[in-house]
Amino acid sequence: MNKLTATASSIRKRLGARERVRILFGDQLNLARGKYVPVSESQKGHARMCVGNFAVTYDRTLVAAPGGGLLDGLPDMEAVFDPLDLRQSWENDTQIVLADLRFKGEPFALCGRSALKRAIEGWRAIGLEPMIGIEMEAYIFQRGPDGGWVPYDTPGAFVYGTGPFSDPAGLIEDIWVCADECNLPIESINAEYDAPQFELTLRFADALKAVDDAFLFRQMAREILYKRGYLLSFLPKPFADKAGSGLHFNISFNDTNGNNIFANDAADGKPGEIMTGCIAGLLEHHEALAAIMAPLTNSYARLQPASLSGYWANWGFDHRAVTVRVSAEIGKAARIEHRMADCASSPYFAVAAALQAALLGVSKGYALPPPETNDGLETINTDRHTPHTLGDALEALDADIALKVAVGAPIVDNFIAIKREEVKILEGKSVDEQIAYYLHFI
Repeated sequence: MNKLTATASSIRKRLGARERVRILFGDQLNLARGKYVPVSESQKGHARMCVGNFAVTYDRTLVAAPGGGLLDGLPDMEAVFDPLDLRQSWENDTQIVLADLRFKGEPFALCGRSALKRAIEGWRAIGLEPMIGIEMEAYIFQRGPDGGWVPYDTPGAFVYGTGPFSDPAGLIEDIWVCADECNLPIESINAEYDAPQFELTLRFADALKAVDDAFLFRQMAREILYKRGYLLSFLPKPFADKAGSGLHFNISFNDTNGNNIFANDAADGKPGEIMTGCIAGLLEHHEALAAIMAPLTNSYARLQPASLSGYWANWGFDHRAVTVRVSAEIGKAARIEHRMADCASSPYFAVAAALQAALLGVSKGYALPPPETNDGLETINTDRHTPHTLGDALEALDADIALKVAVGAPIVDNFIAIKREEVKILEGKSVDEQIAYYLHFI
């Protein structure tokens, strides 16, 4: 037991356990904002916080972003939650509750969780329930001789590696045990292509539960490792000479009887009507989606040709060099996988955008281009791709009126304003300076 832990334990013994509730919400920078309150205070079902949470960049630069309240006196919003819907935390004597945001008695237009709920309701209106499975990739850092962050030393690691050669300090075991105690359902964890990179996959669920789980899992894993002296970083491209880290969304839909409507699409060798619309919608809005799903200047070091990262606006059957991959699995596990995003994106905002783009494809009947049958590395069947910079991606998002309206113009406009300021802050900075700007937050 270290000195800090011993001190905390001593205080608890003297005063007795003091249970608390950690109220959390995800903002558009994918930061877990909130506050601790006593259990008695949590029974109110709401807590007031400043709307200015949506008027700042990572380095706390204030921005007069639409809806962020900077020019209106920075008023309060309310984080609203069910006080009976508490979740087990990874912190001692603490429970967690996830909040939706309200402003002046109405749902707050900048709330990502509310944007996701609207997207889900759009699909429910046509009798379908969105189901999501989330795969995350991340690197682990440890302290170097000079106290700076260096890659976790895993010299025997290899892709799909497990055990002590991939994880000599047993960090993944800590994450696994804690996730189990907090009812965050892991599907699998393994070493990824480059060391010390790991893939962390959660079980699929209905869209809201899946995203809530992913939001909490990411925060839990980062905090658990940080207490041990390690940094779990989801930066999209922390190392120029190593693979990037992505965030893959596996998407399917259940009908009113609970059946996966994609069950036989791959078996038939062609997508059905709904899958066709989904893929077409995701490709139609490819460039605009990049701003939401790849929201850092560093994201565009990952989104490159021949990187298996979701750069090209293409799709294919069981093909990892495309953005929208139709899984070879059939039955309950049948799905499409969207491979563009990285974990700097808010999963609420990003999944909402993906579901809305897919729904636009279904409702508007966008034409589906032919599947990619080339190698996808040197030979590609399209010339459309993600923008080359965050600034260009923001321009594409701003110009995509259909997607902006579908996701919610206020939340998109606020996001664009904050991110344009971020681009200005990092203009002219070196790659290392940009990574240092983001590292502790992502």
